[in-house]
Amino acid sequence: MSSMPIIQFLERFLNVTSDRQSLVVNNMANLDTPGYRTRDVNFRTELDRAVGTPEQASMGPVAHKVAGLLQRPDGNDVSMDREGMLLAETQLQFRIGIQFIRSEFHRIVQAINEGKDS
Repeated sequence: MSSMPIIQFLERFLNVTSDRQSLVVNNMANLDTPGYRTRDVNFRTELDRAVGTPEQASMGPVAHKVAGLLQRPDGNDVSMDREGMLLAETQLQFRIGIQFIRSEFHRIVQAINEGKDS
């Protein structure tokens, strides 16, 4: 990652966060779907892939069924408590990523303005 510009890394971080948030929202939308199994991604693995080679970065997230969740009689295993917690976590991660991007652009603007003053 050391050779990757920070803005590009942050863009990929936000993409992975957004992909995970979409999965969480999809799980929540399927709360009452018989037989639906909760899906998720390993955030760290997906982030590593996103900042890897261009071929790795172009691949979409690899979602998997979540093991060990309590299954209801209709076969559905979505837990609104779990999904609500993950939704809050991904929203926080996204906000942090946005804050870092703002900080980087602020630094760029400062550098430009300092160059004008010279």
